[in-house]
Amino acid sequence: MISVRCRAAFSVPILTLFSIALGCHSQLSPTPPQAGPTVDEEAVAGQLRTIAAAGTLADLIFPNFPDYSQQVQALYQSVNYAPVWIRDGQAKPQALAVITAFQSSRQKGLNPEDYDASRWPQRLAALKNSPGDASTVAHFDAALTVSVMRYISDLHMGRVNPKHFKVGLDVDQKKYDLPQFLAQKLLVASNVPEVLNGVEPPYYGYQRTELALQTYLALADKDHSPPLPDVQKTLAPGDAYPGAEALAQRLQLVGDLPQGPVTDAKPGIYEGALVDGVKHFQTRHGLGADGRLSKDTLVQLNTPLSVRVQQLDDALERWRWLPADFSPLPVAVNIPEFVLRVFSPDHRIAMRMNVVVGKAVRNETPVFAQDMKYIIFRPYWNVPLSITRGEIIPALEKDGGYLAKKDFEVTDQSGNIVTSGAVSADVLAQLRSGKLLVRQRPGPSNSLGLIKFIFPNEHNVYLHSTPAQSLFSQSRRDFSHGCIRLEKPAELAAWLLQDQPKWTLDAVKAAMQSGPDNQQVNLTPPIPVVIIYLTALVEENGEVYFFNDIYGHDQTLNAVLAKGPPYP
Repeated sequence: MISVRCRAAFSVPILTLFSIALGCHSQLSPTPPQAGPTVDEEAVAGQLRTIAAAGTLADLIFPNFPDYSQQVQALYQSVNYAPVWIRDGQAKPQALAVITAFQSSRQKGLNPEDYDASRWPQRLAALKNSPGDASTVAHFDAALTVSVMRYISDLHMGRVNPKHFKVGLDVDQKKYDLPQFLAQKLLVASNVPEVLNGVEPPYYGYQRTELALQTYLALADKDHSPPLPDVQKTLAPGDAYPGAEALAQRLQLVGDLPQGPVTDAKPGIYEGALVDGVKHFQTRHGLGADGRLSKDTLVQLNTPLSVRVQQLDDALERWRWLPADFSPLPVAVNIPEFVLRVFSPDHRIAMRMNVVVGKAVRNETPVFAQDMKYIIFRPYWNVPLSITRGEIIPALEKDGGYLAKKDFEVTDQSGNIVTSGAVSADVLAQLRSGKLLVRQRPGPSNSLGLIKFIFPNEHNVYLHSTPAQSLFSQSRRDFSHGCIRLEKPAELAAWLLQDQPKWTLDAVKAAMQSGPDNQQVNLTPPIPVVIIYLTALVEENGEVYFFNDIYGHDQTLNAVLAKGPPYP
């Protein structure tokens, strides 16, 4: 079910404690405050009360703010509907600082117009010219309050509630009490940028992505080159290519080829350093790094840098959906990258491996977070009913010996074996209805391999090994029914069980090969597992990687963001 987000449904206590003097003598103020013109305080309060209750302000680019109306009311109630951003008829230093943040919010993957960035110079001028006008004061103050609340919430937990996309990440637990946050932290801050920086996710991956976005914004601004010439057939090193010079410039622009003349390649020939640059580019874009100039490689090379900027924007949005902190640090699977990472206590990558994820369209691996609680060595594979109906039953109808060939057995709901050989019409009927189940016996041919990692969830998705090792060498690896197959399952198990000394890597491998069937080992404590979806990712060395939007999640997200606030 798609739930509509009320992002600002914060707990709103009676904020009597916020009747503290919100004016402050900030170091940011260039001159001592001067006595300003008198303003009709009652008129200002009346207008602020009306605006807050209505949840709309025509002055804003996106005028409706029903998701923040209660919070705006709570803030102004705490100060008897006095302006909080204006002192002596002029904007406080804190107001000027947050306006500066709005105007630079593009550098953080946000849309400055969501916070009226282009309108603040005009408002500041109006306030300067008419500091005693009640309407000017009230509208300026209310517009800034709404914009600040939007900005802080967007920067802290993302613009769109992930539940809108049926994503199993809970941002509700991250919500600030915005009236309290503004009153106690922002409106009295001597260093507003420091306060605002503190609301962003703490992860190194997020910080690296933000820096990469700034780089790609600059690259996109100066990239006006035409597309590289297409090829009729894949080019190998040494082949003629009329776009060789333009290819070198493109690779140098995005950092896959050093700056300067390419001295080891003849004009119009694809060879030498160009090939090395293409290999590096292919690695960063989820392609097989064979150095051959194929149509797929040219599609990536000709992708506008504005598209890469959008991918980085989307990645920052999804980073903001993650819990504010993990302890212990999680196992993370990035679906479009087909890679699993394990993080050490210092937030560095302790392990990484290739994975196979769910097929696009029909068997997509869901995005969610849960705690991994136990590992099972030599597991049974309990075949989901959808696979039984879609694959097992048709195979049984064609081949009466199918169960024995595949090491399957039919059981009742209690796990008692009904048959592992011939299947009657009655058994088939009960399989279709779900009264009987199919499972595969443990062993090397089991579809789950020799180990699985369980983090209980509504999707019945887990990590497991696989006998189909050849799939890990392919550049695109969406082949499963939704669960995640691991390239190095024994190494992951040993890492997860490192607090239990008997479970060395050798012991793990022995349990997989010859230990008891269906042996469960609990994790103490449980380990968070996060299944994420980032089509742009920045490695520890600062290199930026881009991946195909295999499930269309970026496209769906961008369609929602294009409508502007209030976001669902």
